[in-house]
This record gives sequence, C-alpha cells and structure tokens, in this order.
Amino acid sequence: MIKQFVPSEVCLKCRGCCRFKEIDSVWSPCLLDEEIQDLLDKKIPSAFISLNKKLLPVPNPQGAGFICPFLEVKDNQCKIYEFRPLECQLYPFLISLRSRKVILTLDLNCPYVQEHLKDDEFKIYTDYLAAFLNSSAQVRILKDNPQILQAYEEVSDVIELELPDEPRPS
Repeated sequence: MIKQFVPSEVCLKCRGCCRFKEIDSVWSPCLLDEEIQDLLDKKIPSAFISLNKKLLPVPNPQGAGFICPFLEVKDNQCKIYEFRPLECQLYPFLISLRSRKVILTLDLNCPYVQEHLKDDEFKIYTDYLAAFLNSSAQVRILKDNPQILQAYEEVSDVIELELPDEPRPS
C-alpha cells in the first residue's frame, strides 16, 4: 500500500474523483493484471472490468455522468478501499506516457493539491513516490502492465520516471 499524500478525511469531503463525464473516460482507473485477478478472486463481477483493463464506470444514481462501480455515493466511501488499484492509491498523481517518456503527473483539479503544491511535504512526497515507482519491483510491474500508462491531458508534469527500457503500450 502506498503512503497517501491527501489525507482521507479531505478525500471523503471532496466528491471530486471517482466520477466521470463519459463511460470511456481516460480518468477511469486502469488495472494491473494481478489486480484484475485479485478482484475476480474476491468475487467482484467481471462486468465492472472493461476489455481494455479499466474499471468500467456505472451511471451516477444521483445525477449526470458516471461513477466508479465501487463508490458508495451516499457517504463517498470506496467499497474496495483496502485493496483498491494502484492508480487509485496514486491519485491525484498519475503515470503518464508522453513522447515515449514515462512521467509522474498530477491532477491539479484536486483541491488539496492546489493548496499544498508549494509545501515542503509535497516535494518530500514526490521524491518518495518517484523512488517507489523506480524500485525494481515497480518497474517490473509497469513493464508487465503497459495499459497503466495513459495519455492524460490537463495534468501537471512532476518528474520523469527513470524506467530502464520504458514500457510501451500495446
């Protein structure tokens, strides 16, 4: 489990993430192959997983758009928080692919990030996250799961990850 940058009490009040304008949103979390197997082993319906290895959003019961199938809207809680996917653990940070480079990026729509972008804790956390993602175990996971590398737009580049033989999306 990755150490979190945004405190959970802040996330629970925000109601910003885990919601999507369209069903095939780039923002819908990609799943690692082992996460897919883990979800299936936990009897999570395969209907919640798209063919391109992403969580498949469901219509928002409280309005327009779509939500993560594991979001409990009434209390803004994640039903699979203890074993949520890597992309969910990383958020508001994202692993992006740009010009054949793997970049750790940041979604500036997160209100907590907007408030703490200049803080020392932000720099400390990004160093921690870069070291974690560049560890040999994580490099292997990223190489084995090229679907995790997305072309996110409207994000801020934080740092280029130094992945040897960078994975290429299939």
